[in-house]
Amino acid sequence: MKRVIIASDFHLKFVETEDDKKRRKRAIAFIESLKGNTELLILGGDIFDLWFAWDKVIIRGYFSFLCALKQLRDSGCRIVFVAGNHDFCFEGFLADEIGLEIFSDNFTDKIQNKNILVNHGDLYTANDLRYKLFRSFTRNKIVMNCFKLIHPAWVLSFGILLSRSSRDRKVPKKLKIAKEQGLENFACSQFDKFDLVILGHSHNPKIVEYKNGTYANCGDWIINNSYLELIAGKPELKYFGK
Repeated sequence: MKRVIIASDFHLKFVETEDDKKRRKRAIAFIESLKGNTELLILGGDIFDLWFAWDKVIIRGYFSFLCALKQLRDSGCRIVFVAGNHDFCFEGFLADEIGLEIFSDNFTDKIQNKNILVNHGDLYTANDLRYKLFRSFTRNKIVMNCFKLIHPAWVLSFGILLSRSSRDRKVPKKLKIAKEQGLENFACSQFDKFDLVILGHSHNPKIVEYKNGTYANCGDWIINNSYLELIAGKPELKYFGK
């Protein structure tokens, strides 16, 4: 198998600051660099800072990035998209028009002779009741169908408020460490079935080797521009542009 690439947490926005525009251009350049040399790209969630799927409307601000994904898919690269906590309402467009394979929670496969699990990781950082209640509300099909009846501009304005609240929430250092440990604990709990567990969400790129498996985190594109490349069944951290 040719190159296998895993990336997450681009947090692309449809209303952009100058820094956001630069990040989008980096992300597009990264996607374009994969054409012709990558067989599988796995996107591990929070690629978009907000995503919502309507039957006849797409979000204009994401058009250039979506075009890059479409061109990569047309080049023969298989693209898997695992839902994050900012982008999860996937119906129709990404699968039907772009050709992505969509997974709402886990993507599992045997790749390069290794059993791998890819998950965004947002449910496993800690026992965060507030977030779990929020997640169950936003992923409820009845709630999503109600949003489809509202004008897209209003839905996106509401979504921006929710996204900003999620990003700006201050996390004490002690809790941040506990949440990071929660990701590793989840990975360790899966080593009876998987050789490699890949998560995102924490924006902390790392690879931790255990006796019975490996935990890897993709990091993010806000600070690190990091991603993982699977080489002979082993993950290696890479940094785009470095």
